[in-house]
Amino acid sequence: MKSIRTATHLKGKIVLIRAALNVPVENGKVTGSFRLQKALKTILFLQKKGAKVVLLGHIGDKGDESLRPVFDVLTKAIPHLSFSNVTVGPEARTSIHNMNNGDVLMLENVRRMKGEKENDHHLSEELASLADIFVQDSFDVCHRVHSSVVGVAELLPSYAGFLVEEEVSGLKQALKPKTPALAIIAGSKFSTKEPVLHVLLQGYEKVFVGGALANDLLETEGFFIGDSLVSGGDHVAMKEVTEHKNLLLPTDALVAPLSKSRVDAELASVARIPEHTAIFDIGPETMVLLAPYIKKAKTIVWNGTLGKYESGFMDGTREIAKTIIASKAHSIVGGGDTVAALDMLGLTAKFDFVSTGGGAMLDYLAYGTLPGLDVLN
Repeated sequence: MKSIRTATHLKGKIVLIRAALNVPVENGKVTGSFRLQKALKTILFLQKKGAKVVLLGHIGDKGDESLRPVFDVLTKAIPHLSFSNVTVGPEARTSIHNMNNGDVLMLENVRRMKGEKENDHHLSEELASLADIFVQDSFDVCHRVHSSVVGVAELLPSYAGFLVEEEVSGLKQALKPKTPALAIIAGSKFSTKEPVLHVLLQGYEKVFVGGALANDLLETEGFFIGDSLVSGGDHVAMKEVTEHKNLLLPTDALVAPLSKSRVDAELASVARIPEHTAIFDIGPETMVLLAPYIKKAKTIVWNGTLGKYESGFMDGTREIAKTIIASKAHSIVGGGDTVAALDMLGLTAKFDFVSTGGGAMLDYLAYGTLPGLDVLN
């Protein structure tokens, strides 16, 4: 994987960066800037080298959002930054043609383009025609076979940016962890977590599953989980996971009716979830269960919040975060919701390595590589 730090003669070259611009936005305002802060190093490096820097990125999943709020934030950190209302075509070409050395141009949301998710060759050619060099610096999408990730990289001299290099270096330590090692995996959608769960259960002494993902496994074990969120995945595959000796599941939970708020929640054993309630967080008994494993671990990997933090269910995430921070383990954490919750708690900087990837982090741990990395080799 070639690093952009090894590239020469960058002055005057048009460098297209697939940048980590996908951040949470509410009411037109960016509410979490962790990824943007991580993106700056590569951008400012190329700007200082005198390149004409073109930022390519996405926000949201459907392509109906604009990167304008992200631009508004980055104008405070990047001098000579301008915005293009389009991603490709004559208007984008004109904007790039008018750039001076050291200028930075942000293109509009690439997911507005038909063919982006399909890795359409025509779109890849259009994107590649905008620049002389491509830099992959958005690790959070490197598990996607999209035009702006894989297609354009196949058509231009391509390099890894500083963020991608940092991610690979940080996550490699999780592939061969110092033991005893503990993994904490939460979130939802068992089908997307199944590959990494199998790998972690083989390589880690204990794997704790929490969040909505735990509901799937508790139900598979025969527990009544009320109105709790489930993904309806492969029952046979779930059974295989629940029978593994290294698996840990919650023993108690904070529950509430779906129509109620955090103040209406009550504690319950997972063996006695009341009817017409749903699981929203782990309980104190589960925290006590996890504490000894955290304290003796030398490596801890964590992806996924343990409760529905956006609705105020932060207790589990807060207490587990504090216990990890107080331990001597090398801590590796990732996932968009996880980082957002830790930011709200003011704890993000206290972990040893924080990944900008969610699904990309899990896929890297499962397979040891990603499509967006392979294409750089």
